[in-house]
Amino acid sequence: MKLAILSRNSKLYSTRRLVEAARVRGHTVRVLDPLRCYMRIASDGFSMHYKGKPIAGYDAVIPRIGASITRYGTAVLRQLEMMGSYTPNPSDAILRARDKLRAHQLLAAQGIGMPITVFGDNPDDTVDLLSMLGPPPHVIKLNEGTQGAGVMLTEKPSASRSVIEALRGLYANFVVQEFIGEAQGADLRCFVVGDRVVASMRRQAPEGDFRSNLHRGGTAEPVEASQAEKDVAVRAARSLGLNVAGVDLIRAQRGPLVLEVNSTPGLEGIEQVGAEDVAGAIIDHIVVSRKSNSLKIN
Repeated sequence: MKLAILSRNSKLYSTRRLVEAARVRGHTVRVLDPLRCYMRIASDGFSMHYKGKPIAGYDAVIPRIGASITRYGTAVLRQLEMMGSYTPNPSDAILRARDKLRAHQLLAAQGIGMPITVFGDNPDDTVDLLSMLGPPPHVIKLNEGTQGAGVMLTEKPSASRSVIEALRGLYANFVVQEFIGEAQGADLRCFVVGDRVVASMRRQAPEGDFRSNLHRGGTAEPVEASQAEKDVAVRAARSLGLNVAGVDLIRAQRGPLVLEVNSTPGLEGIEQVGAEDVAGAIIDHIVVSRKSNSLKIN
């Protein structure tokens, strides 16, 4: 099978592991910088060039698109989809997952548990908006933040109002959520591939912080997710149209709550805490799914 990986940097751990896993299985694979891909869009067909040469014929494409290039990266992925390439995470699914507000609306519509979330635009409505959420602490998240960046905890109503006013002054998009205190700064990352959780780990925030992201100094250890947690993780990924996802859960008294669904989950953290060959699981899933799609088309 001829595979392409959309990634800005071929030396990144996740990109390297996917390349290795594909080649071990006998597939040809090429890393393409999405910002060096450019497209011709016309009623007579779609085409793409990469660094001055035409590219086509990829059986499948694995998107590793960073948040900073979401718009252009998903346009490149969509072009490849229209040229006949299969992808486990379609461009529209990535866009759904990257928009926290939209993602939470879609998850809630499926009855998937998550922290109560509020959103509003007019400053005159801030006090009533916060009353819809309940008393602090409150978690305020930038709508397109990643890896724990743009996530703030406020412990007083006045602090919540001040942060909201400041963000509105910057024309930032954000949501406000309830704080789940019983989690004690820990969450569960479930790595979903297809219809199963192939690996999971418990992440713990460093002392003095509530964000458990490894990029923020959090620590991780392997853990076996419960069946209920696995079911929620798979449902969350499917609700957004993703076949490869990192689903972050909080273990709350009322059951597992989805914090976020990451459409480009990193492999380094979860593989280095002793997980299985996650990169290999992704490649195997793509091969099976691509063949299944080809049979349906034929």
